[in-house]
Amino acid sequence: MTATTPWTTKKPTAVLVLADGTVIEGTGIGATGKVTAEVVFNTALTGYQEILTDPSYLSQIVTFTFPHIGNIGTNDEDIEDLTPAARRGAVGTIFKADITQPSNYRSAKDLDAWLKSRGVIGLSGIDTRALTAWIRQNGAPNAVIAHDPNGNFDIEALKAEAKAWSGLEGLDLAKEATSGQSSQWTEKPWVWNEGSEELKAEDAKYHIVCIDYGVKRNILRLFTGLDCKVTVVPAQTSSEDILALKPDGIFLSNGPGDPAATGAYAVPVIQDIVKTDIPTFGICLGHQILGLALGATTEKMHQGHHGANHPVKDHTTGKVEIVSMNHGFAVDSKSLPQGVEETHISLFDGTNCGLRLSGKPVFSVQHHPEASPGPQDSHYLFRRFINMVRENKGEAALAER
Repeated sequence: MTATTPWTTKKPTAVLVLADGTVIEGTGIGATGKVTAEVVFNTALTGYQEILTDPSYLSQIVTFTFPHIGNIGTNDEDIEDLTPAARRGAVGTIFKADITQPSNYRSAKDLDAWLKSRGVIGLSGIDTRALTAWIRQNGAPNAVIAHDPNGNFDIEALKAEAKAWSGLEGLDLAKEATSGQSSQWTEKPWVWNEGSEELKAEDAKYHIVCIDYGVKRNILRLFTGLDCKVTVVPAQTSSEDILALKPDGIFLSNGPGDPAATGAYAVPVIQDIVKTDIPTFGICLGHQILGLALGATTEKMHQGHHGANHPVKDHTTGKVEIVSMNHGFAVDSKSLPQGVEETHISLFDGTNCGLRLSGKPVFSVQHHPEASPGPQDSHYLFRRFINMVRENKGEAALAER
């Protein structure tokens, strides 16, 4: 891309300024102001509300490769961050087409108004295919996204801000995405046209403690759907306090930022947990930090994996699943120590997507098996985890599928 890329004939009311000096002009949507973040692209065809409220996108600007975003509006059920009042999720978003009026019976608010209410800055009317190709070639860039209805921008100052930002490496964002205090989750999975029921205390068979690095709601719903009482605890909770809750299983949640930075306080806690025989399951950031706790290393990816159409192979079953992904860091397969087995790999680039600890009921995956948004191919992993809990209690296993 050239230094200035006016991809729209309209007067620009928003700009994306990359750290290399590239300026992309378009139409502003959502909140006004500016924010510095990393730009990524997401290839999902649906689920924009779940994507934009995923806490793993904190300090990121999401470019949607699907051209028409906003057609179904927004609602109160498809939010993924645990505490939406705190607005944990993507800080910016980029669309090709302008937002149209919603056409869906579930819509409660149009997307533009919803973006404003969450403080998310948006840019539309640009060639998202060209931007995506640029990211694939050059990697996810640091940038400033700015929206001013009057089109007044100090481009040189924005270039300096984008260039000066240090990026996601070394950032512990879990401390921003996590819950402020412990809480109980009781909402069960959403059923079409029926909504969600609450899990009654007398129906809870197992107690799962979720360490919240930026957990998504649908993960918690799938646990309650398997008759689990779920206690959510902040990211910096000590192992003593976690074990004092007498959990039947421990879940390490997804979340944003550099796993090595979060690992500074999370790794010792996980190492204490692994010494016990309590079944432990990690997703996304939880997977990466578990890898660090077991002696592996993590690395920043060129462009990351973001979308709901990623092929992953489960070596334990030999099957290929289409999964939802959202990560810019990965566990280095070559660094896995003896006794730690690689269970899943990406068929796009061969990167690690899962591991398990030999002789212990401990495993994790890089992708998002809760499928929010995304296919449900990997829902079985929740049953796999609960089967470890059941085995620990001397109970018969459930069918995984």
